Amino acid sequence: MHIARTTSPVRRGCLFWVAAWSIGLFAACGLCTLVYALLPLPSYNVLVLGLDARPGEGSATRTDSIILASVNTDTFQVSVLSVPRDLFIPVEGYGAQRVNTIQLLGEMEAPGRGAALAQASIASAFGVPVDRTVLLNFEGFSALVDAVGGVEVYVERNLVDYNYPTADGGVETFEISSGWQTLDGATALKYARTRYTDDDYARARRQQQIVRGLLIRLANPVNWQNALWVWSRYVVTDVSVGDMLVMAPAVLLSRGELNTFVIDRDYILPGQQGAIPDTDKLAPIFRQYFRGG
Repeated sequence: MHIARTTSPVRRGCLFWVAAWSIGLFAACGLCTLVYALLPLPSYNVLVLGLDARPGEGSATRTDSIILASVNTDTFQVSVLSVPRDLFIPVEGYGAQRVNTIQLLGEMEAPGRGAALAQASIASAFGVPVDRTVLLNFEGFSALVDAVGGVEVYVERNLVDYNYPTADGGVETFEISSGWQTLDGATALKYARTRYTDDDYARARRQQQIVRGLLIRLANPVNWQNALWVWSRYVVTDVSVGDMLVMAPAVLLSRGELNTFVIDRDYILPGQQGAIPDTDKLAPIFRQYFRGG
């Protein structure tokens, strides 16, 4: 007996809008690529701040990760520089401050001021313009990873952290084995945050692995819709739709092939309060890989 399979009107409607959305996005990207070929377009330096905030805590919090990214629309290259949380840089009106507190200081002045203060401070400290800022909390980070179907990373060695902080102020054990692993949102967050097994510099490199994994997933248009939904719900940013369209071809065509840098012990000097950036050593990196460096 042959059983006819039918699709409900609601499902047909959903499929239609998903298809229409995908076709429209393909067309927009195709148009952007054509514009790339014909006209000079701006490159961007974007400050990405991972907020140390649990659900409902808002933006008045320290930053758990600080990444300065550069999207070069001429070379289709994406470069990322991780800034350690304990680095001290000058902050207008506050003197030298630990970099992970700048966002909080600004929010204490006025809601929404934190991103602007962090942006201005990073730009001044490293001598490069910072064009846009992106703020993302723990919940949004996990949701973004899940939205693209997880990320694949290569874990260099077995990691065991007996003091991984939980949302209720306690600790738990986090373990992950060496080798290639596909991480869901919750595991990716732990992999990005764990630091008791090594140090903040290794931690920054793990965060860069996840950024790379996200960009690889985003090279597949199937993942765009869910990622944009998470972006609209969780991300606080001054990146406009126009900015996204200009940056998208370079970001997508990079397919996770990033120029990655970490301000580690080779790029810091002792200061009065603590470690400060060695701007002379960092200058060649900014000149070659960041807009206006």
